[in-house]
Amino acid sequence: MNQRLSLWHTLTSTLAALFGVQSQRNRQRDFAGGSPLLFILMGLLLIGALVGSLWLLVSWVLG
Repeated sequence: MNQRLSLWHTLTSTLAALFGVQSQRNRQRDFAGGSPLLFILMGLLLIGALVGSLWLLVSWVLG
């Protein structure tokens, strides 16, 4: 199984890894066919979205 992962699989695998619920089967699939650079970029994008949304929420609550 040496096929490239789709953007959707990369997104769902990154989200699962961020929450700590990644399955062993998906983790093996990611290591076999995933691009490390794509996972790093997706992780940075998701963390940025999380921080940005929390910042907006706090600004809205305090404003």
